[in-house]
Amino acid sequence: MKVLLAVLACLALAACGTTPSAPPANERAQVISSTPHDTGAFTEGLELDGTTLYEGTGLEGQSDVRVVDLATGQVTKKAGLPDPMFGEGITVVGDKLWQLTYKDGVAIQRDKNTLAEIKRANYEGEGWGLCHDGSRLVMSNGTDQLTFRDPDTFAQVGTVTVRAKGDPVAMINELECTPDGIYANVWQTDTIIRIDPESGNVTASVDLANLLTPEERGGADVLNGIAAVPGTDEFLVTGKNWPKVFRVKFVTTQ
Repeated sequence: MKVLLAVLACLALAACGTTPSAPPANERAQVISSTPHDTGAFTEGLELDGTTLYEGTGLEGQSDVRVVDLATGQVTKKAGLPDPMFGEGITVVGDKLWQLTYKDGVAIQRDKNTLAEIKRANYEGEGWGLCHDGSRLVMSNGTDQLTFRDPDTFAQVGTVTVRAKGDPVAMINELECTPDGIYANVWQTDTIIRIDPESGNVTASVDLANLLTPEERGGADVLNGIAAVPGTDEFLVTGKNWPKVFRVKFVTTQ
C-alpha cells in the first residue's frame, strides 16, 4: 500500500515542481556494534527508554508493540493490534506509551510496563512516525508536515513544514526527538535527517547506506527505526525485516 502511496505522492510533488528525495548527506553513520533483530518485524517505531527497547511493528494482522532484549534481540513482551489495524510509530511519555495506526485514524495509549491499552484518541489523516520532545508529541504523516500534539489528550497544538534549503522534504517517517532536534527517517531512502522543530529547517542529513551486506539486504525492506541512546551521542538504527540493530554515531562526512 505504501508503495502505491509513494508513487502518487511523487507524482503530486512533481506536478508542483518539488521532489520527495532526501537532501544530500553531510554526515554518515559510524557503526559501533550490532545485535540481532527479528527479521519478521516490519519495524515502524523504535524507542529506548532507559535500558528498555520498545519496538512497534506494522502490516495488517501482524502489527504489535513489543519489548526487546537489547543484547539478544529476543522479544520479551508484546501486545498485538486487532486485525485489520496497521501499527505505526510509537513513543514513551512517562509511564505510558503511544502507538499510531496507519490509516485507522486511531492512536492507542498503553501502560508502558504491561503494554495494556488505556485509551484511544482519534486523528485525521495517516499516522507514520511519533516522538516526544519533553512537552509535546511530534507526529509525521508521510508528507513534509510535522504535527505537534498534546501528550495526554493527543489534541493538535501546532504544525511545522520541513524544508531543506527552501525545498520541501516529504516522506518523513519514523521520528526521534532529541535536545539537538528531531531525527527522521526519509521513507524509501537510506537517509536520516535532523530537523529544527521550530523552523522546520533540515540541519543535518545522514547517509546510512551500506549498513547491511548485499546478502543481508536481499531479505530486508527499507531503513526505518531510530532510537537515541540516553546519555550519549549514539543511536540505535534498524529497518523493516532487518537482521540487525546497529549502534551508531553520526559523524561529519570527510
